[in-house]
Amino acid sequence: MFIPNLLSSADSGGEISLTPRIAIVEDEPDLRDAVAEYLGANGYDVVSARDADAMRELVKTETFNLAILDIAMPGEDGLSLGRWLRQQGSMGIIYATAAGSAIDRIVGLELGADDYIVKPYELRELLARVRSVLRRVPKPSEMPPVADRTGESERRIVAFGDFRADLDGRMVTGRDGTIVDLAKSEFDVLEVFLTRANRLLSRSTISDAIGFVEDPDSSRAVDIRIMRLRKKIEDDPANPKFLRTVRGEGYIFSLPEDAR
Repeated sequence: MFIPNLLSSADSGGEISLTPRIAIVEDEPDLRDAVAEYLGANGYDVVSARDADAMRELVKTETFNLAILDIAMPGEDGLSLGRWLRQQGSMGIIYATAAGSAIDRIVGLELGADDYIVKPYELRELLARVRSVLRRVPKPSEMPPVADRTGESERRIVAFGDFRADLDGRMVTGRDGTIVDLAKSEFDVLEVFLTRANRLLSRSTISDAIGFVEDPDSSRAVDIRIMRLRKKIEDDPANPKFLRTVRGEGYIFSLPEDAR
């Protein structure tokens, strides 16, 4: 069902490697092998799967920091697989889409993808995007248990309206302490705003802050993330009171000074 390519970080002495683990889900064997070999040679632990079914089997027993998903695959497509992976835990997701399939890129971002790349692509470009996403994905050792409240007073906590954001635990709670379901990319954007509240931020500034690889569609990608975020933190997303648009310039997150 799957083709393992563990090209780096062999397990020695029973110790668990801290090398980022990447899953490649691609139905084209030559491309799959080339990507696995290239990323492995650049220091990553790589496992490859030929389709969504194989990836679902892998996730039952293994954990990954990042998944690179081809969108157009036989059987279950990459968008559906990515939506399922989002429910399994914290994992970066990069979609690979055919040239000219703008709708796939937009839908992918709306589903919570961290980045996308257009096929055919240069392996060096893919490596740059992998590094960018991995910088923003918390490692398992850096993610505190949700129930662990010790040392909370030392954590970076920001309250806004009925919400409470734990920037270190990467968690937002709403009314009655319920957890707000944010994709990693949505939390990345929220953190940028909360740490720069009441300041006008351009789209390029936001892109730079979240480590988004700049390309002609970056502005649209930022807008999509903000649109999704508004739906989860604003009572009326069409008339936001926190995350406001400054026409022609960018966005500003309104937050009382004493809330920071």
